[in-house]
Amino acid sequence: MTIDLDTGKLVVFIVGLVLFLFIEALAPARRWREGRLKRLGFHAGIAIFNIFTVRLLAYVPMLLWLVYADEQGWGLARWLGLYGWAEIIISLIVLDAFDYFWHRANHRVKFLWRFHKAHHSDTEMDVSTALRFHPGELLISALVKASWVMIWGPTAVAWFLFEALVSFCAQFHHSNIDFPDKVEQWLSAVIVTPRYHAAHHAVDRQFGDRNFSTIFSIWDRIFHSYAQPADGGRTTRGEAAIGLPEDRHLAFSTRAWISDPFKRRNLNLKDSSTSDAP
Repeated sequence: MTIDLDTGKLVVFIVGLVLFLFIEALAPARRWREGRLKRLGFHAGIAIFNIFTVRLLAYVPMLLWLVYADEQGWGLARWLGLYGWAEIIISLIVLDAFDYFWHRANHRVKFLWRFHKAHHSDTEMDVSTALRFHPGELLISALVKASWVMIWGPTAVAWFLFEALVSFCAQFHHSNIDFPDKVEQWLSAVIVTPRYHAAHHAVDRQFGDRNFSTIFSIWDRIFHSYAQPADGGRTTRGEAAIGLPEDRHLAFSTRAWISDPFKRRNLNLKDSSTSDAP
């Protein structure tokens, strides 16, 4: 069963990637400043490297852990007697809440930010940005998610559905597309949209240290981390509108991308973990 679910997750990933690549090519919200082939090639290389690294070191152990936790009957979901669609829906909500706090921690804890900043170092934002994660972050995230499995105890169906939905939503809200204001207003009240998430990638950290939600946008409003710039992330004002202000010329350097978390200067990095954001 887990093999079928894994295949379904892969299908969702491929469909989402192709779909949003096509849409943003037809109607990009922001003008392209660099060649797209360079971006796509760099991020595809990262994705391939991460697939082999993370799958070997974390993915298979996570599957075994998920099955073991299920056999042991661990987790609040089991304690509450949740089954069927009720368990799946509630698990999606709970796991998305966990993901909100984990994402927020990646901006607040200096050690975690050292790895997460590899994602934010992209100087533009499109669907391929959803592939731009340091393997160190993914491996640490796998350990954290193992605790979610033990604490909540989702079924395999709920877990794989959550993982597939996170992947699809990440592709969606990183894509370089936009909606009319009225559509955006009601849509972003429920889920994270590209305009909503573009603010999170703003160089101006008063916005970049907000909007941590992944699927449902409600968490930012509940925990007071919502912010939206005047232009809603739809346009780029100058060269430094999206990304991080430092080392922008190294955004597509493989060596810099992989080694940055381990550089001495990061030991005393004044990052978002020391900001005034809530």
